[in-house]
Amino acid sequence: MNYETYFQNNRERHLAELKEWLAIPSISALSEHKPDMIRAAEWLAEKLKAAGLEHVELHETEGHPIVTADYLHAPGKPTVLVYGHYDVQPVDPLNLWTTPPFEPDIRDGKLYARGATDDKGQLFLHIKAIEAIIKQEGSLPVNIKLCIEGEEEISSPSLPSFLEANKDKLATDAVLISDTSLLEPGKPAISTGLRGLCSLEVSVFTANTDLHSGTYGGGVPNALHAIVSLLASLHDEQGRVTVEGFYDGVPDISPLMKEEFAKLNFNEEQLRNSLGLETLYGEEGFSFVERTGARPTLELNGVWGGFQGEGTKTVIPKEAHAKITCRLVGDQDPADVLEKIKAHLHKHIQPGAKLTLKDGEKARAFNIDPSDRMLQLAADAYEEVYGTRALFTKDGGSIPIVETFSRVLQAPAVMMGFGLPDENLHAPNEHFNLENFDKGLLTIVSYLKKL
Repeated sequence: MNYETYFQNNRERHLAELKEWLAIPSISALSEHKPDMIRAAEWLAEKLKAAGLEHVELHETEGHPIVTADYLHAPGKPTVLVYGHYDVQPVDPLNLWTTPPFEPDIRDGKLYARGATDDKGQLFLHIKAIEAIIKQEGSLPVNIKLCIEGEEEISSPSLPSFLEANKDKLATDAVLISDTSLLEPGKPAISTGLRGLCSLEVSVFTANTDLHSGTYGGGVPNALHAIVSLLASLHDEQGRVTVEGFYDGVPDISPLMKEEFAKLNFNEEQLRNSLGLETLYGEEGFSFVERTGARPTLELNGVWGGFQGEGTKTVIPKEAHAKITCRLVGDQDPADVLEKIKAHLHKHIQPGAKLTLKDGEKARAFNIDPSDRMLQLAADAYEEVYGTRALFTKDGGSIPIVETFSRVLQAPAVMMGFGLPDENLHAPNEHFNLENFDKGLLTIVSYLKKL
């Protein structure tokens, strides 16, 4: 079967359909778009039926619907569960869009619209690849299930309980996800790790009012001094986190993963120059890609307190605040890490200052061995279409639901992304390069056949 000819002959129809879906403003974070969320889910369900998939269902949740479907006519062959999401980010600031975010427009070989690359465009590839195989060959070479949610952009509150309640129905040999990117044009990548996350808000209080620095300076605790000293105690001069037990559960970087990192040929000097920095900085003994992909971090995201207006105000502030996030790897437990950080902060707070701490989000890291056969076949499929075998990477960001899928369904997660890092996901002028639209369809077909 010549799939290249098939997809070329159906390209205009496919893009017209995708534009229809992208025109629906399915913004999960804004309650005013609840009707649009339902409309986007119903549109998806109809297209799944039209593609030849069976048992298409819309499952109501406390939030937005989850859509499932399957095609189970390959006894003895592997089962693949495709995951994606039909919700999109808000579009602000609207004035920075060249064309309206929900009026899809093709310019210079790129499809511009909110959701074009994250994740409607990439998810759409799977629907059309499945449809193509059924239409061309009458059946699929593997068993397929789909589980598509509408809450990924708001941290998937409904999906974990749905997975637990339906893990027999969704049982699979692999979870296939296209919600990541190539390293650069023509250079595919498969992520074998996503860092976990935990966050904490820190508040320090001293006197019951701000005080005059002439009358009281040098004689009373200063909330800003206390928080600066406290936050400085969290790292040593080599960039390591000094919280006792912070690195419990952090694995060494395997020789295979070190090889994959080295293959990236990452140019640290180019990065340094592009950011206008005199030097990069981080945990001693690791490269930039190792620090950002395979090592945990503790970062200050905001620190504030005292007078910040124009001019001078000679005041000793009574309170100061900070926001902290940690990226986690390996078997680090986010709840345990937060408890250890809190113990460290209580231990190191200056005399005369009081501390209040508020937990934020918690998500475990996801990791998979790149030698897993499901990943190796995915790398082969990329090579067949792109002419370059995919490299195995670890991403510094967090997609908590990937770990949930892998853990609940006890199946490897295969992250085959077709976006590019510069496609403005979450920003104005989001777009999807149509070269990867075309190659993505062929790659997915190749992968399902190889499986």
